[in-house]
This record gives sequence, structure tokens and C-alpha cells, in this order.
Amino acid sequence: MDYEFRPVSRRAFLLSSGAASVAIAFGSLLAAKKAFGQASNFVPNGWARVGTDNIITVYAPASEMGQGVFTSMPLLIAEEMDLDWNKVRIEQAPYNPKVFGNPLFGGAMLAGASRTTRGYYQIMRLAGMQCRAIMISNAAQKWSVPASECATEPSAVVHKASGRRMTYGEIAAFAEVPANAPQFTPADLKPMKEFRLIGKDIPRVEVPDKVSGQARYGIDVRLPGMLYATVLRAPVNGERALKVDDAEAKKVAGVKHIVPLPYGVAVLAETYPAALKARKALKVEWSQASKARSYTTEKVIPEYLQRVRNLDEKGTIYEAHGDARGAIEKSAKRVVAEYTSLNLTHATMEPQNCTARVDGDSIEFWAPTQTPFGVFLAAVKGAGFKPENVKINVTFLGGGFGRRAENDYAVDAALIAKAVPGTPVKVIWTREDDVQFTKPRPLTVQRLEAGLDGQGNLMGLQFRLVGESIYRRFAPPAFQASGGKDLPLMEGAYEPTYEYPNYSLEQLLEARGVDVSVWRSVGGGYTKFALETFIEEVAQAAGKDPIEFRLKLLEKEPRGQAVIREAMALADWNRKRPAGRALGIAYSDIWDTYMAMVAEVSVDRKTGNVKVHELWSAVDTGVCLQPANVRAQVESAAIWGVSALRERLMFKDGMVQQSNFHDYPVLRMADAPKVTTKVIVTDNKPGGIGEAGLPPVAPAVANAVFKLTGKRLRDLPFKTETLKA
Repeated sequence: MDYEFRPVSRRAFLLSSGAASVAIAFGSLLAAKKAFGQASNFVPNGWARVGTDNIITVYAPASEMGQGVFTSMPLLIAEEMDLDWNKVRIEQAPYNPKVFGNPLFGGAMLAGASRTTRGYYQIMRLAGMQCRAIMISNAAQKWSVPASECATEPSAVVHKASGRRMTYGEIAAFAEVPANAPQFTPADLKPMKEFRLIGKDIPRVEVPDKVSGQARYGIDVRLPGMLYATVLRAPVNGERALKVDDAEAKKVAGVKHIVPLPYGVAVLAETYPAALKARKALKVEWSQASKARSYTTEKVIPEYLQRVRNLDEKGTIYEAHGDARGAIEKSAKRVVAEYTSLNLTHATMEPQNCTARVDGDSIEFWAPTQTPFGVFLAAVKGAGFKPENVKINVTFLGGGFGRRAENDYAVDAALIAKAVPGTPVKVIWTREDDVQFTKPRPLTVQRLEAGLDGQGNLMGLQFRLVGESIYRRFAPPAFQASGGKDLPLMEGAYEPTYEYPNYSLEQLLEARGVDVSVWRSVGGGYTKFALETFIEEVAQAAGKDPIEFRLKLLEKEPRGQAVIREAMALADWNRKRPAGRALGIAYSDIWDTYMAMVAEVSVDRKTGNVKVHELWSAVDTGVCLQPANVRAQVESAAIWGVSALRERLMFKDGMVQQSNFHDYPVLRMADAPKVTTKVIVTDNKPGGIGEAGLPPVAPAVANAVFKLTGKRLRDLPFKTETLKA
């Protein structure tokens, strides 16, 4: 699929007063008119609306999937606009990338890769600041006083010299946009010490509806006359139906349509059970020419290992400085380790689904998606609709984790709805569909080699990784523009904050016909596992304490040193543990967030099972929008990390062998560890937090296991047979 990332040329929002609306943009009023159309015809569709009833509506630009951005992003507007939070109402932003695009995704509307806060932090604050200035300007004109004599208090403008006060709602009744809208730069934004809302534990606004069951997820969408659809998919990626016998399927009561698709056959019925029953009755002959048929997990791993070991094959140099290979070959001692990580699926609680309706030349979606941009592409690229005829309604998501950064479920809905115009169609994937036709985290093999001098100092480190490309399929223009670098596949291994005298990071991409995708923490889940267990092994070879070894490598990163020391203090590192238990530590620095994690574990030597009893984390994510939510996100991601220690998705001849939670076991509550997190607030730009708690889990646990057993764990999931007595 051809993904086009377009740069964003303007940032704008709307100020709505009663029935009339006026536009405010960064630039001239003319720029706003170009962005939205003529001002007299504006529909409230931007960052903020101010009503004469003093209710201020703020749009949330990114999909809410449990990470709290439905609250934290509008807080940015409210902080700089000086709003009374009790009178703020939040709505999900419509699909309008010219206004709501995330610059870290090239202006596309997409939530993922821990880029929401980092992408919108300045944009939304500047929008709020400009709106506040325009409210002051209008009040000052009404009072015939200089704007410089006016100030604001929550949702009101005040003129202290005369004691006059006017609410934003009162101003909205006569507000006009200045011919030259005020301009601001990041240097004009409030300093952190003046924050009134940012950094405070303001409750998440969507949680009450989620707790009461009133929140609307994609699975909850109901429309008059709606039909339910399910798709029988080709068993192997890239194949299609050659012959379809649907005679028995059509006999099922309630079945309305059988629709051929490029990758399968869809059944539409009045009820979902009827659609499923008819799907089972279909008889299909499939093409069997997919490249993916050669993909078998047990065969792929040794082939990847052979490739990563062949140092004569030079991969794409993702990042390098100095001469890592030369330094290693001249070193007094060399350390080599190889790591494997299997494919994993996302296992979202809400199955994939999407609702669509075609009316004439137009299509409207109701989608639980991380990527409105992807849904847009499903309509335009996948189903041939004109861009101006696509409307997208984003619902809440019952889990995203990268799975809903894909748009296959939206392609289903678009193609099927196009086949039955005028009829709303709701596509639902079964749990088995989602497991067996997932786009999993890539299977990878990594090889790390380090060289030490005679005093045990690190001289060089070479990091080689083999895996199926994510970016080549997911974002071809970005992949090509990068020179063939696969950013998500390699995440966590590049731009290390450790100070390596000589470093080389190489990627060796595969093309096995299996569509792999991003998964919570993307590459960080396996690259940090390899790196942080390897660092301990190198420290051992150097005859040095692993903590001191890390701290020396972080001499230029005091924030990194601080989180390591704080995590150790939280865990009471030097306290004697109960018999059969040990502590391990790991460090992570991706997404501009500094984190260290300590794990307390035990090992059942009869079964080889590892039990994670407790995790302690220290996290410095810079400016912290909501500390309690940061702690919640770290806990959530850490639980995911513990679950990933046991999860595995196995392929045979291109087909996934697991089907549901009985054979793809995710962590159960009884096995969940206690998680304690300390948030260290610093006056630095905000880092990403939704995924940051996952990468250090596996290496912290593996390092603790080594203390207990003397065994180095180098495979994800852990190989329990390695740990049996």
C-alpha cells in the first residue's frame, strides 16, 4: 500500500461564538480561509470553540486507546488559553490533517510509536496561547484600553486597573479576528513553574464513561438497516480465491450477499451469527503460489542465524561512528552473543472491526483506529473514493498496540460497503481471524560483539540484526527517503545514550512474504533485551560491576545515571532477598524517555518457569503532563513486557499455528507482578511514555535469572528447558 506522508504547512483552530464561527491561524486570515474555506461558511472544525454559554470545546487530535491522550492533549490548549477546566468539553477531532496532523508522522493523523505528546506538545500550546491573545484583544477593544493592561484568569479576561472582568463566553458574543493574528514562538510559552494544569493529576475525562459502560467503541456502533459482515480469508498471505461455491452459504437464513474480495470472500447477513454460519458453509479453492508458503518458524531461525553470523555480508549501516570492527579485532578480549525473538501478535481485547456506509460517491466510516490516515487510504487507495468524499468517525479503541495502526479492517469495510451502496456494513473479525491473519511483530535474530582492552574498558561494539522489514510495506516513501533504513525494526538500537568509543549498527532485511508490523514498543522490545543483557555479560567479562559499568558509559547522560540510581533505591538493591529470589536491572532510553527497571524473580527449577514477583521503575520523561497517568502507562507496558516473556506465534508453511487464548497464552492476573514507579519530573521536552515501560522488562528479568542459575537467556520467549535443574 502506498503511504504518502505530506508535510504540514499551517496550524489552525477555530473560535466559535454561538452560530457564527471565525478562524484563527498561524499566519494571516487569508491562510485560515485557504485552510477551511470562506469564514462565513465555517463549521466548527479545529482546535477550540468558545460558546456564549462559557463552554469551551477542545478537540483531541489523536486516537484514545487507553494512553490518556483524550485528556492530556486538550490540557495543552487549556493551559496556554487559561481555561477553567470544569467548563471544558472534549471531542475527538475529525479527519483533517491540515489542522490535526502530527508533524512527527509527516503531518499524518496517526497515534503510535509514543509520538503523540512529543508531536503535539508545542503545536497545541501555541494554539492555546494565540487564542488567549485574541480573547484579550477583543476585550481590550470593548473596554477601549490597551491590551497590554489586560490579563486572564481561568476562562476570563480582567482589567485590574478598572476592576472590570469579562468571561470568554461574553467575549464570544462579539469576537472578531484581528486582521493580523498575533504570532508566537516556543520561546513565548509559559515556563514550567507557572503551569496551572500541566503536571497536575487531573482525572482522565473518558474513564467514567468506560467504567459505566457508556463509552462507545467501534464494536458498539449500530446503524439503521445495518448488515453484519465477516470475511473468509486466504489461508496464506498474498493468495486469492480461484473458485467459490456459495450455494450452501446462501441457504442460511438471514444471509443477504456474498461478496468476492481480492483476498477472500465476504458474507453479509442480518446477524453476525448468521454471517459466521454461512462463512463456514463456503467452499473455496485457493491459489497456492504465495512466497509466504516457505515461511516456517523452525526453518527461518537457523537461516537468519547463518546470515547474521556472516560478517562478510555487509548490511545497511543504520548508524555508525568510529571503526567498531577494527577496534574489536584489535581488542584484548572479545564477547559475542546471539539473540532470537519470535513473532508476536497484539491480542487486543476488542476484535478488529469497522463500520462503513456508501451513499452515492461518498463513504463514511466509524472506526476504532489508531490511524484515521490509514482509514482514509483504505477509502481512496483501496476502494477508489475521491478524497473529498471520505468522512471518518474515530471511536474509542479496545486496545491498539500497533495492530490498529494497520487498516486491513477498514479496507474490508470500504470494499464491502461499496458492493452494497446505501446499506451500512459492520465488519467484525473473530478472535481466530485476528490471531491467524495478524500482522505480527517481526521474528528477529541479533548478533552483538564487543571488544575490551586489557583494563576491561569497552573499545567497540557491533550490533547486527536480521528481520523482515516493517517500513518497506507500511511506509514505502519514508523507507525510500531514509535510504532503506527500517526505523521501527531497529528502534531502541540506534542513537544510544551509552558512550561507545566505536559503534556499528547494521540491519539485514528479509523478504519472506509475511506482513509484519509494529507491536507495542516496536523494536525496543527485542533490541533492548539484547543490548541490556549483553552489557551485563560484557561487564562480567571485564571483571566489573554491571551497575558501575553502565554508569561509566552514561558519564555524559546524568538523566540516565539518575534513573538507574533511583530504581535501585526503590528496590532497596542491597537488601538481602528471600531464598530463591534475585534482582536484575535494565536501562532504556528510547522515545526521549529515560528509564531504569529492577525486577525481583524466582525460577522453578523443575519446570524452568520464571516468576516475576515485583518490578520497580524510575522514569524521567521530561515535562510530565499527568504524573499519575505516566505511572499507569508504565505499569500497563510492564505487564505487557512480562506477558511477552511467554508469548509465541509460530508459523508453518506461511500459516499461523495458534488461534485463540488457549494456545496463545497471555499473562493472567494471578501472574501479574506488583509494579512500583517513581516519576522524576525535569524541565526537558516531554518524551514518549505509552510504551516506555516494556523494553527494560525482559532484560531486567533475564539478568536476575542469571544471578539465580548462571544461565544467560538469549531467546524471547524464554526457553524454559534452559532453566530446568
